[in-house]
Amino acid sequence: MERTLRIARSLEYIVTIIGRMAGWLIPALMFVIVMDVVLRHWFVIGSTALQELEWHLHGALFLLALGYAYFKNAHVRIEIFYERWSVRTRAWVELWGIILMMLPYCAAILWFASDYAARAFLVGESSPSPAGLPDRWIIKSTLVLGFAVLGLAGISRGLTLMVFLFGPKSLAQHCGFPHQGAGPYDETDLQTEDARP
Repeated sequence: MERTLRIARSLEYIVTIIGRMAGWLIPALMFVIVMDVVLRHWFVIGSTALQELEWHLHGALFLLALGYAYFKNAHVRIEIFYERWSVRTRAWVELWGIILMMLPYCAAILWFASDYAARAFLVGESSPSPAGLPDRWIIKSTLVLGFAVLGLAGISRGLTLMVFLFGPKSLAQHCGFPHQGAGPYDETDLQTEDARP
């Protein structure tokens, strides 16, 4: 189980690095938006390339930060149910959600998006506008990378949840299971788990 947790932590580290790097797209996106507004408003110069770069950066930012946002519990949950469940019930629901929904969805997106990006690369797809950006395969590839990172985040969280649910209590306490404060157990969870090895 310790090895499983180490693997989960390694995957989490990779996803976190990519998510933090994606955060640097925010100042770049802000700069491009300001440039576009200034050029259009004061100099009456419209740039298709700048407008396309805005949505390219915006798309890349959100796609590359998906996995990191998942680790930070920034995705939408149905709180009306989730908050009332015990920590172990939350862990079970999340584990089954990862296995039955998240990973198959990521795999399907990767399957279709990789073909989508590869075709754009092979035909040299560029913007339909003559003044637009070339190499449309770059932004299409971020779809592949973003869902690959989200899949890694799901695998990491799934492994951590398995340690939390099935591992020894001493190890499970260090899983850092989210959505419940400082640690994976509260006092009632620890009392009801005395029978675990």
